[in-house]
Amino acid sequence: MSAAVVLAVLAGALLHAAWNALIRSGHDKALDTGLIHALGLVVALPVVAVTGLPRAEAWPWLVASWVIHVGYYIALAGAYRHGELGLTYPVMRGLAPLLVAGASAPLIGEAIAPQAWAGIAAVCLGVVVVGLSPAAAAGHRGKALRYALANAGIIALYTVVDGRGVRASGDALSYVATLFLFDGAPYFALVLWQRRHEAAQVRAYLAGRWKLALLGALASFGSYGIALWAMTRAPVASVAALRETSVLFAALIGTLWLKERFGPQRALGTLLVVAGVVALRLA
Repeated sequence: MSAAVVLAVLAGALLHAAWNALIRSGHDKALDTGLIHALGLVVALPVVAVTGLPRAEAWPWLVASWVIHVGYYIALAGAYRHGELGLTYPVMRGLAPLLVAGASAPLIGEAIAPQAWAGIAAVCLGVVVVGLSPAAAAGHRGKALRYALANAGIIALYTVVDGRGVRASGDALSYVATLFLFDGAPYFALVLWQRRHEAAQVRAYLAGRWKLALLGALASFGSYGIALWAMTRAPVASVAALRETSVLFAALIGTLWLKERFGPQRALGTLLVVAGVVALRLA
């Protein structure tokens, strides 16, 4: 992986941690999740107006990704409802790259070099060590972990789908903008329907959160756009693993902003992640 790709993906990782922290900081995880991704439409429309739509070959992948992302948002909101950012975020993000790496050869046609495997494994182990530390024990740990583990599988699935889709599209920016046009709408509609008897409370909550949610939508768009662009220039599994360095930013945000605890086990996990990043850079 080139230095430019590594630095870009690290910047995207910071953006990813930031919008996840926005969701975790709110009182209603489902509404925050839905609002952030529904506002992705606002971000994506002007981009699509400039780039145009992706090639026809990309559309089956786009449709599949839209469906998969509904499950992702449901599991994401559930994980944050029952557990801390420092627990759920690392588990979700840490296991997914291993699943992507295992699927890379049969589904994408990419063989993983031994040093890249070592880097992917180190990153994944590091983020799980961070997530399973005693410092992240608040909340309903069992429920949070079940949601997080389910979401790891979902993340791996949409990563492979979008990795194939963006390469078929001919333009990473066009692909991610088209994805964001409709990506969050189904889940947001589902949440609003579930809360249809609380319309006044929902309107009040959304009115107070939309500005922060728009920042979250911009961060989400930038983060995933960078990741998909990187997948056109480097192996999908390596990009997926490198992107999960976002756990380091999430741990920092969780400690400084959300007042979550930090301990020696998280420090050990951080060192493992850094070692994995170095291995991926040199692979």
